[in-house]
Amino acid sequence: MSIHASDVARTDDHPLWVEISGDEAWWDESRPHEGGRRCVVRRTASGTVEDVLPQGWNARNRVIEYGGRSWRAHRGRLIFTNWDDGRIYVCAPGEEPVPITPEGPARYGDLVVHASGHANGDGRGEAPGDALDGEVLCVREIGVGRDVTRDIVAVPLDGVSPMRSLIKSHHFLMNPRILPDGQHIAWIGWNHPDMPWDATELCVAPVEGGPYRILMGGENGRVSVVQAEWRDAGSLYAVADPTGWWNIHLVGLDGASRDLTPMDQEFGDASWRIGNTFFALAGHRIVAMHGTGDERRLGVIDDPEAGTPIRDVGGSYTFWTPTLSADGRHVVGVGASPYRPHEVVRIDVETGEPTVLSTGKRLPPAELLPTPEPVTIEGVHVHLYAPHGSAARENGAGGPAPYVVFVHGGPTSSAAPVLDLTVAYFTSRGIGVAEVNYGGSSGYGRAYRERLRHNWGVVDVRDSETVARWLISSGRAAKVAIRGGSAGGWTSLAALVHSDVFCGAVSHYGISDPEGWAAETHDFESRYLDGLIGPLPETRARYSDRSPVLHAARASGPALLMHGLEDAVVDPSQSERFAEALARHGGRWAYRTFPGEQHGWRREETIVAVLETELAFYGLIFGFPTPEVPPLTLEGALDGNAGRTEEKT
Repeated sequence: MSIHASDVARTDDHPLWVEISGDEAWWDESRPHEGGRRCVVRRTASGTVEDVLPQGWNARNRVIEYGGRSWRAHRGRLIFTNWDDGRIYVCAPGEEPVPITPEGPARYGDLVVHASGHANGDGRGEAPGDALDGEVLCVREIGVGRDVTRDIVAVPLDGVSPMRSLIKSHHFLMNPRILPDGQHIAWIGWNHPDMPWDATELCVAPVEGGPYRILMGGENGRVSVVQAEWRDAGSLYAVADPTGWWNIHLVGLDGASRDLTPMDQEFGDASWRIGNTFFALAGHRIVAMHGTGDERRLGVIDDPEAGTPIRDVGGSYTFWTPTLSADGRHVVGVGASPYRPHEVVRIDVETGEPTVLSTGKRLPPAELLPTPEPVTIEGVHVHLYAPHGSAARENGAGGPAPYVVFVHGGPTSSAAPVLDLTVAYFTSRGIGVAEVNYGGSSGYGRAYRERLRHNWGVVDVRDSETVARWLISSGRAAKVAIRGGSAGGWTSLAALVHSDVFCGAVSHYGISDPEGWAAETHDFESRYLDGLIGPLPETRARYSDRSPVLHAARASGPALLMHGLEDAVVDPSQSERFAEALARHGGRWAYRTFPGEQHGWRREETIVAVLETELAFYGLIFGFPTPEVPPLTLEGALDGNAGRTEEKT
């Protein structure tokens, strides 16, 4: 018995955003069977879950390419950004959406409603009545490629009054928050070459214009501020890392700050999307995610300024995603554990009791679901997933089972030890998985995060190799492959050419030519490599030394390359170049492309095809049959078409 690719495609995703709206809870969910759109749903007071966003609409945006907070609920209506045209729309359940921004090149993200004299990151500000008054604050982005400008705008919800530009202070902006009295606005900004986990600035200014003040960051030191909410007219709560860990601080308008959670734990994370909420205000309490990359619990701080201990709530959920919404009594979030999928959960802040709100996912039998084993190998954080017993014995031919090192993307990100059906798909077929949170991963403090500084392609490869060699020397594995997506694809290909331990590599929309990618990629990441490898042209030798394309002749095994043809983050040419380089040097490879897919897999048919292709690849390099999936042929010559397959998705 094993898990099917269709099981993964239909269930292996989670809400990006949640919101309490009156006595209802709203959230979004992926619909792979509907072309990969994101649909917003609501759970009514009677307990019924129903779609709010009609068929054909997609609550996504491509601000900074990875997107930002894409919708809000306000007085029973949905305010959302539509993927196809980038405009902001408003609709009531059962009605067709109406645009409130003009046609044009602008994109909008990180939405927050300011209405009836009150607004904050938790989506509060509801008032009785049917009139849709107030404004939605958001980041507006205009331009393509690297010729992009951004500002914070106020969009009237009536769809008639003119839009106002409020802030244009930095190249990148997020977290717009107007003080409840409407007089001041706070936000977070940063500029190239920094990324938001390197250094940002928490700023405040009069809404009607005038000079702004930097409260954290800037001349006050290199600090990453990732969320801020008004406490009162004279102070804010902010998640920032001046101590080396993202803790919650009380920040005055004079710039004075005090760490309210002084501990070696993360209360924030890397801001790959703008609009994350790592904490929420429930009356006078703070409800916050906290922990490390191995566990991220949900805790309540009953009296933040008095230093009361964190009171963990939420039952058995061990990992929470960065979206929280609270009122005076409840908090709603998305929790998961090694034994439960990501679920929308409402928690009573007083009692800590959780109630699952989202409809149950149909999961495979429990005996097919692996349990993570957290280990640290020579300072590297790893989650091991043992292969399923009978399949492991069969594929291992009586000896150690084959293993795959999973490398997360980012690279400033992390792999969470929660139920993941992609992992389970392979372990149910006798393939062990080792998820590596290599040096550079978030979740373990700034010092661990900055191990990768100027060492991308070195530390990540070495840490992955360390884990692979340990798997073999400990007798757990006979052969080890490596796979990853995006930056994880880079590490996988770099490990294939710079190490001899891996018998093959799988790259999902990965980078193979770092200097080429630095010239081609989008604005948000266009200076990312300054910190990961070094500025160009001064450090060009490092780019050449680490490039998988330039060292393809040293590949220790074949490569499977897969790419979406509409990828604006990593151009498909990155995969094409590596395939061509392998072919020139007698290597073996297969390359598949997917029309209609961007940076990541969203359509059901794509997810199924990708997983089945990857399984067929492992069958070839590990030496076991895979009759349940379409066969895969590895090519080894450059003939213009060899190894290239276009999936009709």
